Amino acid sequence: MAEKSGADILVECLIDLGVEVVFGYPGGAVLPIYDALFNHPKIRHVLVRHEQGATHMAEGYARSTGKPGVVLVTSGPGATNAVTGITDALMDSIPMIVLTGQVATQLIGTDAFQEADTIGITRHCTKHNYLVKDPGKLAGVIHEAFHIATTGRPGPVVVDIPKNVQVATAPYQKPEAFEHASYRPQIKADAKAIDTAVEMLAAAERPILYTGGGVINSGLEAARLLRELADMTGAPVTSTLMGLGAFPASSPQWLGMLGMHGTYESNWAMNQADLIVCIGARFDDRVTGRLDAFAPNSRKVHIDIDRSSINKTVEVDLPIVADVGSAMADMIALWKSRNHHKADLSAWWKQIDGWREQKSLAYPESATEIMPQEAIAQLYKATRSATDVIITTEVGQHQMWAAQHFGFDAPNKWLTSGGLGTMGYGFPAAIGAQVGNPDSLVICVAGDASVQMNIQEMGTASQYRTPVKLFILNNEYMGMVRQWQELTYESRYSNSYSDSLPDFVKLAEAYGWTGIRIEGPQELAAGIRQMIDTPGPVIVDCRVAKLSNCFPMIPSGAAHTDMLLDPSQVSGSLSDEAKALV
Repeated sequence: MAEKSGADILVECLIDLGVEVVFGYPGGAVLPIYDALFNHPKIRHVLVRHEQGATHMAEGYARSTGKPGVVLVTSGPGATNAVTGITDALMDSIPMIVLTGQVATQLIGTDAFQEADTIGITRHCTKHNYLVKDPGKLAGVIHEAFHIATTGRPGPVVVDIPKNVQVATAPYQKPEAFEHASYRPQIKADAKAIDTAVEMLAAAERPILYTGGGVINSGLEAARLLRELADMTGAPVTSTLMGLGAFPASSPQWLGMLGMHGTYESNWAMNQADLIVCIGARFDDRVTGRLDAFAPNSRKVHIDIDRSSINKTVEVDLPIVADVGSAMADMIALWKSRNHHKADLSAWWKQIDGWREQKSLAYPESATEIMPQEAIAQLYKATRSATDVIITTEVGQHQMWAAQHFGFDAPNKWLTSGGLGTMGYGFPAAIGAQVGNPDSLVICVAGDASVQMNIQEMGTASQYRTPVKLFILNNEYMGMVRQWQELTYESRYSNSYSDSLPDFVKLAEAYGWTGIRIEGPQELAAGIRQMIDTPGPVIVDCRVAKLSNCFPMIPSGAAHTDMLLDPSQVSGSLSDEAKALV
């Protein structure tokens, strides 16, 4: 075998592993790798404007394509700038490999220029991390890193590579197959557990399928199996924020998202169910509310590939450690072999229909102002006929309105920051999704505050001609912060007003984009249509009602049935002006 430099070995590994795109930013400690990339045009490099943007682009790419996202950054500030995106990927189970440069091995620990303890810093925000000190071990580490990032519960893996290791030489031969000696996630469920789960589901009078991002991570077949399981049992289906699209929103069995800003019917159905089958979700605090009041009389089945998620916050009756797609396939096969039939759930559905009559997602109309909910509804209406639409969001009120009022019928079309709630995620994620899906219509729903976190990535979109659409719900506030201040701090708006906002239309023009401003309800439909029909990247500055709030809402520390549906339920905390608008 011919000797290759560590940098060439790394790039050869990426090619052998099927990597097509790397999102990165060069610096001194990774120049040997960038030189190797120069000689390997098979890999497309997307030059970002900030390393955090690179990680979110890789997340968007991974979430929309099902392939791992790859990031390349330099040492020191390059690595530390990537930490937020790495943590975001860990919380939301996104497969990502982050390649970081490091100072030469003999300089480690000397406070050398642009040195940082990348391994120490990322130890608690990665699925695993490595510091490679021998070029002969680099290939094995890279293949292992991809295996760990993409199997079991997906997540980010950091590989820290000193500069002298990139220059030193070693032999490289593509492995025939890779199998880890000790890391072997349990894919197949225990047969007895599947048997018990099927019988519990067949006997249930008030079942509910509580689904999460694990269904999407399992693949398209898992989403199809979820549809079959729901149809076979007749059970209602709800989902976490990260699971939207795994089950079609157009189905009559769909109850909408559950949790803090979920629907009235989904939260009450979870509370009153006699059986909750949790599929690829983790009973996080945004779903459960106050733990002692969460679904007190239900039996619970929890299917998850991550055994550490089971019984972590909510004790369940039947734990099933397995890939959710594999487990659902086994449940469906056993259900059919035992000739179970769809139970009579008419009484349960009658109760659910009663909750639906609350119309918890209703919002007031206005002839003079654009209601933000209506803006999302109009966006959904305008894109329903499109063959392939991907929606990303920033974080805040606009994120929740998009989750509530945009209907998703397929997986991998909804990209948002769930666990970490990272402002600045949505726009670079849209660029990453567009890179991975060049023929798709990719729209980032953003707020005027959140979008500014990584607004510099407009340059990346311009450089690579990614025709992303940036749909800003501009209320001149950090909307969710203002909402909490209004409801719980007697409208003391401490530093939540977005003063000195840029002129987004002029900003668009400065970057070579198209800028559109929508200022009234009569302009909304036409403005959205213009955005969709305009080639290339577009910013829409949609001026919405400034004080509109996001309901339903479960106050912090309340039970999951203690939902506020409108301002009248918040005694004395809202101004007359706010009540009129929300």
